[in-house]
Amino acid sequence: MSMAPAQKISTPARRRIDLQVVGPIVALIALVLIGMALNSNFLSYANITNVLARSSFIGIIAVGMTFVITAGGLDLSVGSMAAFVAGLMILVMNLLTDRLGVTLPVIFAGVALALISGLVAGLINGLLITRVGIEAFIVTLGTMGIYRSLITWLADGGTLSLGFEMRELYRPVYYGGIAGISWPILAFVAVAIIGEIVMRHTAFGRHCAAIGSNERVARYSSIAVLRVRLATYVLLGVLVGFAVVMYVPRLGSASASTGLLWELEAIAAVIIGGTLLKGGFGRIWGTVVGVLILSLIGNILNLTDFVSPYLNGAIQGAVIILAVVLQRKGAADR
Repeated sequence: MSMAPAQKISTPARRRIDLQVVGPIVALIALVLIGMALNSNFLSYANITNVLARSSFIGIIAVGMTFVITAGGLDLSVGSMAAFVAGLMILVMNLLTDRLGVTLPVIFAGVALALISGLVAGLINGLLITRVGIEAFIVTLGTMGIYRSLITWLADGGTLSLGFEMRELYRPVYYGGIAGISWPILAFVAVAIIGEIVMRHTAFGRHCAAIGSNERVARYSSIAVLRVRLATYVLLGVLVGFAVVMYVPRLGSASASTGLLWELEAIAAVIIGGTLLKGGFGRIWGTVVGVLILSLIGNILNLTDFVSPYLNGAIQGAVIILAVVLQRKGAADR
């Protein structure tokens, strides 16, 4: 009498925790708890709004960087680009003030110039990468040096300052707001929401991910690879200009040190948020979390004597390395 083969009892597969999703959120919560424990003023309204306002510049740029990296690109020039655009904007506004006086049209002209300058700078990067065929790392490394030299030359090695009366008229763009929330924070939120919608629910976002994942397959799928990749750099340039519009009224000046290491912070925020450094997957909300993590690290260092704030860059570098290690580990486990 033959025995029926024993039936295998299926057990439900264990769900693995995705560190790329959970990790940034857990890190953000941990930083908030650490900040609360180290300084009673950490969660004060003044401190939180100050952190959010100061991080909005990097946040706006990081949203654009997310699209660039998702499409398999990279831009090292955004900090120098911001400094150059800010210097150019201040110079033109000062010149127009001499002719038109301290009026709103001067501010509108400065804003338009910043956005157009950012667009042109992004377009130059994109054309050199997509049409000339130079590696993104080489192009943006070169333009990083060019823009930094140009702002140093425009300022004659010093600082370009907006006229006092014009600065007072322009100040509300940074210090003003609605219901106690400053305009830079509102601008960052708006850019992040629009960026998330574009990344998740439009053909452009899907094409960026497809190109970053496999450029050859994307071409076979009739995706205009060069055009989409060029558009990511143009978008990033415009967002750099937009960030400058919010940044200039804060100090009313620009120098060779303006925007220093902004590219590091923007790239770090994108990678910490879960966007793959090699491209193929991007997450705007994760980038927002990454920006907040970096901002809180710097804020905690400033509020306490536990670690010198001069080590902020070292900590950011360590966080970038850790984020990439977790990405590789997550890829290996799949």
